[in-house]
Amino acid sequence: MTPKSNQNITELDLIRGCLEGDRRIQQELYNRFSPKMYAVCLRYAGNAEEAQDILQEGFIKVFKKLDSFRNEGSFEGWVRRIFVNTAIEQFRRKRYLMPVTEKEENTIEGKYLSVLDNLAASDIMALVQELSPGYRTVFNMYVVEGYSHKEIGDILGISEGTSKSQLSRAKVILQDLVKKHIDKYAGSKTK
Repeated sequence: MTPKSNQNITELDLIRGCLEGDRRIQQELYNRFSPKMYAVCLRYAGNAEEAQDILQEGFIKVFKKLDSFRNEGSFEGWVRRIFVNTAIEQFRRKRYLMPVTEKEENTIEGKYLSVLDNLAASDIMALVQELSPGYRTVFNMYVVEGYSHKEIGDILGISEGTSKSQLSRAKVILQDLVKKHIDKYAGSKTK
């Protein structure tokens, strides 16, 4: 059950109350943002338990860094950025990226991409969880968060080419997953 949030408390009151150590207001901040931030964590995590770990670590960082919020831009955007960075940090600690050669990259690039390019992001997100953590992280950073391959490379400590090949591999794997899902669905409809 999702905790209820009191929408009568403004974001400014949330920030002030948390900075003053008001436990009721800290709980309110958690209640207000945990459902959305858990969804962010799930996109990067391999399972619900890992997502919970990222969620907990993210909220610890939000509370510790709250005094650095400068009221420039949206507070929710600031909170979200902390959670994305926390998920990326956890990924970097585990280092899941698989090397892909340039020859493999060129083969991948031309293969199967038209199906994935025509799918809506919402259709793919359920299957994204089946990707390996490395592919899932690059896919999320590029497709969902809007990072460039250069930015992904800088953040993850990989080359821009590796980021591109990870995304390309993720797309091929997702296409195969989509095809299997469609074949399975079509097979069950004919029975």
